[in-house]
Amino acid sequence: MAANSVVKPRVLIVSRRTVRKNKFVDFVVGYGAIPVIVPRVSGVDKLLESFEPIHGVLLCEGEDIDPSLYENETSLSSEELEEIKKSHASDTAIDKEKDLIELKLVKICLEMNIPYLGICRGSQILNVACGGTLYQDIDTEISKEFPDGHNVSHINYEDYDGHRHVIKVVDGTPLHHWFKDSLEKESLEILVNSYHHQGVKRLAQRFVPMAFSPDGLIEGFYHPNAYNAKEGKFIVGLQFHPERMRLENSQEFDYPGCSSTYQLCVRAKTLLFTREVEKKRKLIGRSLSLTRDSMIQAVLVPSKSLGYWRWVQQ
Repeated sequence: MAANSVVKPRVLIVSRRTVRKNKFVDFVVGYGAIPVIVPRVSGVDKLLESFEPIHGVLLCEGEDIDPSLYENETSLSSEELEEIKKSHASDTAIDKEKDLIELKLVKICLEMNIPYLGICRGSQILNVACGGTLYQDIDTEISKEFPDGHNVSHINYEDYDGHRHVIKVVDGTPLHHWFKDSLEKESLEILVNSYHHQGVKRLAQRFVPMAFSPDGLIEGFYHPNAYNAKEGKFIVGLQFHPERMRLENSQEFDYPGCSSTYQLCVRAKTLLFTREVEKKRKLIGRSLSLTRDSMIQAVLVPSKSLGYWRWVQQ
């Protein structure tokens, strides 16, 4: 290893069936962590221990989550389900293997207090893992539940990065802190990108909402008992992609807060990693001390009969 090499925290990212996108991976690298790609292949869910040490998990995008994981029966008719499949053909191709891998990773993070950032599908799988539910199709279900509500376009297949809609940020939440310099005091609104036809229906009990779209859909949430970036705690779900919110033909972000999500998440992972390294250092030091004490049981003592120094076992 090079003398000036630096050991960095490891962040697990699960691939899709055949591809991985670069932007959120680049974010992880840019803020000082090492992305470790977990391949979406059969049996990997039983081998997750081989990816340790895990200092953080970042889950983004992917196909729809298997509905059987969050509801026993659907309120949608067979005709509605068929229409949804036609309208969102690529998204409705369920990937049960990816579901299984990601659900296990979420549970590991929750049990071991490992920092977790869920973007888009990653926020949905976090909610499902904790007992929440999803809208199988926002347009179909929200329009039925709230016929007089505000209509919001949550997906535009022709404009992946350019499509935006308003969200209202909840005062006092982490999201409010990240974007505070860009929020109007009265409205607390920002424009976010949107590329999803599903979303949080019932938020798991442990989470607190951070933002809503005009139709009432939860666009961000966090775990208040597992969030303190200064202490290495970070459990957050965002429906939008802050890493993709950039001005057209530019590397400049729509808002300065876009990078804060990843910066603070990596900071939490780095603190977790630092504590882990320090703990190992102390264990190694203690082990070496015990070994030294057990070995230095022989000391030099003078032997009058032999006329020289000899080792005598104590």
